[in-house]
Amino acid sequence: MSIPLSVPLGAERIEAHLKYMQWRTVSVYFVDYPPFYDRNGLYGRDGKDHADNDRRFILYCRSVLEGAKKVGFKPDIVHAHDWQAGLIPAYLERHYGADPFFAGTASVMTVHNMAYQGNFPKESMAAAGFGWEDFTAEGLEYYGKMSFLKAGLVFADRLTTVSPTYAREITESAERGFGMEGLLKRREGELCGILNGLDLDLWNPKRDSSIERRFSAEDSAEGKAACKRALQKEGGLALDAKKPLVGIVSRLDHQKGLDLAIKALEPRLKNLQLVVVGTGDPALQEAFAGLARRNPGAVFLRDAFDDGFARRVYAGADLFLMPSRFEPCGLGQMIAMRYGTPPVASRTGGLADTVSEGVNGFLCAPGDADELGRALDRALEAYAGPDWRQSVRAALETLFPWDKSVELYLETYRRARQRAARPR
Repeated sequence: MSIPLSVPLGAERIEAHLKYMQWRTVSVYFVDYPPFYDRNGLYGRDGKDHADNDRRFILYCRSVLEGAKKVGFKPDIVHAHDWQAGLIPAYLERHYGADPFFAGTASVMTVHNMAYQGNFPKESMAAAGFGWEDFTAEGLEYYGKMSFLKAGLVFADRLTTVSPTYAREITESAERGFGMEGLLKRREGELCGILNGLDLDLWNPKRDSSIERRFSAEDSAEGKAACKRALQKEGGLALDAKKPLVGIVSRLDHQKGLDLAIKALEPRLKNLQLVVVGTGDPALQEAFAGLARRNPGAVFLRDAFDDGFARRVYAGADLFLMPSRFEPCGLGQMIAMRYGTPPVASRTGGLADTVSEGVNGFLCAPGDADELGRALDRALEAYAGPDWRQSVRAALETLFPWDKSVELYLETYRRARQRAARPR
């Protein structure tokens, strides 16, 4: 089904379409406008953003609300995620506040990573249809630019982020709040950190057909041993059952602390093996490739993302490395624990909320290669000790179902609706 949709964009109108599909019990609508969306690269190509990203996402945000009216769907809650949808709460307040169709509609804004803000030249205000009265420090202005993320943080009825510790960090630290910590501090009473959950059916070593041998807590030693040997074969590593195998599945990015990982790992490679899955920063990619060239049989890099191979790393590794400088939540450490692989991780954001030192993993201060090395040493010592099976079992039994998170989101929605009921 294709539904014509005329959407204002600055002084013009864009003739777009809504495309519809039913996915299980969920009705899904897509905004179809080929000049903006039918192109290679979601946000850019060859390391450069698309020059019209402001207009692309202005159209998307405005289409969400115009599309709801077109199909007669009156939302109780509009839940926007990140800068790409950040203008929607501002539109609800400034453009649709007097529209009876949206009377009582509340907005919730979730930030997954404060580092990505959608900041554009101030001229984008006109394309978005906002007046200069909103281009202020209390509104959409951010260091002389228009910020789509800030629009959501200012105007949404409730704010959430993806872990309790990250919610605190972004109100207390300029390093974590990226210049918006003052705004977030002012809205602290309306900000809630809700830990991400994990789909326990999708990530389940008892049912995963991608891994060498399926296993549970009861037969994890045998299952993980078989998965480790298969991973060593696939990566061309020495078939050494006793040497601990460290896995990394990550976007190769400065945020992820992987430059620190190389510094901590290289002097310890005589005592461990390493498998890395990831793409991203060319310099980091080459650094890991160089590490693999210098250490044949000990290091393997898969510099293309492969879901099946990533699952085999989660299942076959003995330890999972996640030394992020900051981490809003992270799913990697959750998935690793689901497969009985204790993480070695930074004590920040969602990593601090999910990993317990000496119980289901090992923690270090973020941004410190020496600290990371000491955490690795503790992990290697534990691996060689008599209680390692208990650590594996503790990781396997650390579950993150969505149930609790869903309850917190429902409470957030209830409070958002209470706030939205006030006169605009």
